[in-house]
Amino acid sequence: MNPNAQSQKYLRTKVLTATPEQLQLMLFDGAIRFSEQARIALQNKNYEQSFQLLTKTAAIVNQLLCALKDDVAPDLCKKLKGLYVYAYKKIVDANINHTMESLDEGIRVLKYQRETWAMLMEQLTKTKAAAAASQIQVPAPDPRMEATISMHG
Repeated sequence: MNPNAQSQKYLRTKVLTATPEQLQLMLFDGAIRFSEQARIALQNKNYEQSFQLLTKTAAIVNQLLCALKDDVAPDLCKKLKGLYVYAYKKIVDANINHTMESLDEGIRVLKYQRETWAMLMEQLTKTKAAAAASQIQVPAPDPRMEATISMHG
Protein backbone atom coordinates (compact mmCIF):
# COMPACT_ATOMS: atom_id res chain seq x y z
CA MET A 1 0.00 0.00 0.00
CA ASN A 2 1.46 3.36 -0.96
CA PRO A 3 1.86 6.14 1.65
CA ASN A 4 -0.86 8.29 0.07
CA ALA A 5 -3.39 5.45 0.23
CA GLN A 6 -2.47 4.85 3.88
CA SER A 7 -2.89 8.54 4.61
CA GLN A 8 -6.31 8.55 2.93
CA LYS A 9 -7.36 5.46 4.88
CA TYR A 10 -6.26 7.08 8.16
CA LEU A 11 -8.10 10.30 7.33
CA ARG A 12 -11.25 8.40 6.40
CA THR A 13 -11.18 6.50 9.70
CA LYS A 14 -10.53 9.71 11.62
CA VAL A 15 -13.51 11.43 9.99
CA LEU A 16 -15.86 8.45 10.38
CA THR A 17 -15.05 8.06 14.08
CA ALA A 18 -15.03 11.77 14.99
CA THR A 19 -17.67 13.41 17.13
CA PRO A 20 -19.67 16.28 15.59
CA GLU A 21 -17.54 18.67 17.66
CA GLN A 22 -14.32 17.16 16.30
CA LEU A 23 -15.68 17.32 12.74
CA GLN A 24 -16.34 21.04 13.18
CA LEU A 25 -12.76 21.53 14.36
CA MET A 26 -11.52 19.54 11.37
CA LEU A 27 -13.45 21.86 9.06
CA PHE A 28 -11.77 24.89 10.60
CA ASP A 29 -8.37 23.21 10.33
CA GLY A 30 -8.94 22.37 6.67
CA ALA A 31 -10.13 25.87 5.80
CA ILE A 32 -7.13 27.43 7.53
CA ARG A 33 -4.69 24.99 5.92
CA PHE A 34 -6.09 25.57 2.41
CA SER A 35 -6.20 29.35 2.84
CA GLU A 36 -2.61 29.49 4.11
CA GLN A 37 -1.48 27.37 1.17
CA ALA A 38 -3.42 29.73 -1.11
CA ARG A 39 -1.61 32.66 0.49
CA ILE A 40 1.72 31.17 -0.56
CA ALA A 41 0.38 30.51 -4.06
CA LEU A 42 -0.84 34.12 -4.30
CA GLN A 43 2.57 35.41 -3.20
CA ASN A 44 4.13 33.31 -5.95
CA LYS A 45 1.52 34.57 -8.42
CA ASN A 46 0.36 31.00 -9.00
CA TYR A 47 -3.25 32.02 -9.57
CA GLU A 48 -4.46 28.63 -10.73
CA GLN A 49 -3.31 26.94 -7.53
CA SER A 50 -4.61 29.78 -5.34
CA PHE A 51 -7.97 29.55 -7.14
CA GLN A 52 -8.25 25.84 -6.41
CA LEU A 53 -7.25 26.26 -2.75
CA LEU A 54 -9.50 29.25 -2.13
CA THR A 55 -12.39 27.45 -3.80
CA LYS A 56 -11.91 24.62 -1.29
CA THR A 57 -11.72 27.14 1.56
CA ALA A 58 -14.92 28.85 0.42
CA ALA A 59 -16.69 25.46 0.18
CA ILE A 60 -15.72 24.68 3.78
CA VAL A 61 -16.91 28.06 5.03
CA ASN A 62 -20.16 27.49 3.14
CA GLN A 63 -20.49 24.12 4.91
CA LEU A 64 -19.97 25.84 8.26
CA LEU A 65 -22.78 28.22 7.34
CA CYS A 66 -25.11 25.42 6.31
CA ALA A 67 -24.44 23.48 9.51
CA LEU A 68 -25.79 26.24 11.77
CA LYS A 69 -29.04 25.29 13.49
CA ASP A 70 -31.20 28.38 13.88
CA ASP A 71 -33.83 26.45 15.81
CA VAL A 72 -31.35 25.54 18.57
CA ALA A 73 -29.70 28.92 19.22
CA PRO A 74 -31.08 31.69 16.96
CA ASP A 75 -29.09 34.57 18.45
CA LEU A 76 -25.79 32.70 18.35
CA CYS A 77 -26.46 31.46 14.82
CA LYS A 78 -27.19 34.99 13.64
CA LYS A 79 -23.82 36.18 14.97
CA LEU A 80 -21.96 33.19 13.54
CA LYS A 81 -23.65 33.66 10.17
CA GLY A 82 -22.38 37.22 10.12
CA LEU A 83 -18.81 36.06 10.82
CA TYR A 84 -18.93 33.22 8.31
CA VAL A 85 -20.44 35.39 5.57
CA TYR A 86 -17.77 38.02 6.25
CA ALA A 87 -14.98 35.41 6.03
CA TYR A 88 -16.57 33.94 2.89
CA LYS A 89 -16.69 37.36 1.18
CA LYS A 90 -13.05 38.03 2.06
CA ILE A 91 -11.98 34.66 0.66
CA VAL A 92 -13.97 35.18 -2.54
CA ASP A 93 -12.53 38.70 -2.89
CA ALA A 94 -9.02 37.31 -2.47
CA ASN A 95 -9.80 34.67 -5.07
CA ILE A 96 -11.20 37.07 -7.65
CA ASN A 97 -8.95 40.10 -7.10
CA HIS A 98 -5.83 38.34 -5.77
CA THR A 99 -5.83 40.61 -2.73
CA MET A 100 -3.60 39.47 0.07
CA GLU A 101 -5.29 41.81 2.57
CA SER A 102 -8.67 40.18 2.02
CA LEU A 103 -7.19 36.72 2.38
CA ASP A 104 -5.37 37.68 5.58
CA GLU A 105 -8.63 39.01 7.03
CA GLY A 106 -10.46 35.82 6.09
CA ILE A 107 -7.71 33.72 7.67
CA ARG A 108 -7.81 35.87 10.81
CA VAL A 109 -11.56 35.26 11.23
CA LEU A 110 -11.16 31.52 10.62
CA LYS A 111 -8.33 31.25 13.15
CA TYR A 112 -10.33 33.20 15.72
CA GLN A 113 -13.33 30.92 15.23
CA ARG A 114 -11.13 27.83 15.38
CA GLU A 115 -9.61 28.91 18.70
CA THR A 116 -13.04 29.73 20.09
CA TRP A 117 -14.30 26.30 19.04
CA ALA A 118 -11.26 24.56 20.57
CA MET A 119 -11.86 26.36 23.89
CA LEU A 120 -15.52 25.38 23.78
CA MET A 121 -14.59 21.74 23.14
CA GLU A 122 -12.14 21.81 26.06
CA GLN A 123 -14.83 23.20 28.35
CA LEU A 124 -17.35 20.63 27.09
CA THR A 125 -14.87 17.82 27.74
CA LYS A 126 -14.33 19.03 31.31
CA THR A 127 -18.08 19.28 31.90
CA LYS A 128 -18.69 15.78 30.51
CA ALA A 129 -15.83 14.37 32.60
CA ALA A 130 -17.17 15.98 35.77
CA ALA A 131 -20.66 14.64 35.07
CA ALA A 132 -19.29 11.15 34.44
CA ALA A 133 -17.16 11.25 37.58
CA SER A 134 -20.16 12.22 39.69
CA GLN A 135 -21.95 9.08 38.52
CA ILE A 136 -19.22 6.72 39.74
CA GLN A 137 -20.21 4.82 42.86
CA VAL A 138 -17.16 4.79 45.13
CA PRO A 139 -17.57 2.65 48.25
CA ALA A 140 -16.73 4.14 51.61
CA PRO A 141 -13.32 3.21 53.04
CA ASP A 142 -13.25 -0.04 54.98
CA PRO A 143 -11.82 0.36 58.53
CA ARG A 144 -9.89 -2.92 58.11
CA MET A 145 -8.16 -1.48 55.07
CA GLU A 146 -7.18 1.70 56.86
CA ALA A 147 -5.74 -0.30 59.75
CA THR A 148 -3.30 -2.10 57.41
CA ILE A 149 -1.97 1.02 55.73
CA SER A 150 1.23 2.24 57.33
CA MET A 151 2.68 5.68 56.75
CA HIS A 152 6.09 4.61 58.11
CA GLY A 153 7.09 2.59 55.02
